[in-house]
Amino acid sequence: MMKKLSVPVAAVVLVTGLAGAAGASVPSPATAPRRDAAAPSGVLDPGPYHRRLDPLVGTWKAVKTNYILGGGKPVVSRDITVRTRWIGKTGGRFLEERTEGTLAGNHYYRLGILGFSNIDRRYEWTTFDSVTPVAMTYRGKPVTGTPSVLSIPGEFTDPGLLGPRYYGKTIPMRTVISLPRNGHPTFDLYFTPPGQKERLADRVVYTRRIR
Repeated sequence: MMKKLSVPVAAVVLVTGLAGAAGASVPSPATAPRRDAAAPSGVLDPGPYHRRLDPLVGTWKAVKTNYILGGGKPVVSRDITVRTRWIGKTGGRFLEERTEGTLAGNHYYRLGILGFSNIDRRYEWTTFDSVTPVAMTYRGKPVTGTPSVLSIPGEFTDPGLLGPRYYGKTIPMRTVISLPRNGHPTFDLYFTPPGQKERLADRVVYTRRIR
């Protein structure tokens, strides 16, 4: 009798699990794990590594220099506005960056999400923009101390930005974020095309905060 019931029971469990995953985005109170049982103390809350990102918060004027789109000649945009805020609905765990202006004569827009994983002890950075039709995702190495410069590596599939021969190739990349406490934050983006050395692709320098 037990052997005859095992398959239907398993099927019911599987179907129930799939239905719950597809139909509910928030676990019910009866099944939701207790906060204090789900993770060690402090893991779920923003901490000092999140606070290290506070100098980025605000509305800024910035200068953007791109070394890819100009065919070897830097393209400089001086009308860039950067708006950065903590996303309250995430519990203040993630920064939202919205950058707008012009680039090479065209409207430019970028949405970026920056956060710190207490579990992995690393910074994580993802951007979506009006130039590249793919998400640019970065995952840093574990950090210690109080970093003033964040180096966050990643990779992307080139849609042809680096030339026809790199189309569809996986390109290693790295974003370097400088976080001076009383200065001008800087975002540097580096690409490493196959068979070549790493090279600077893009730089954004925050020039002044708009009150």
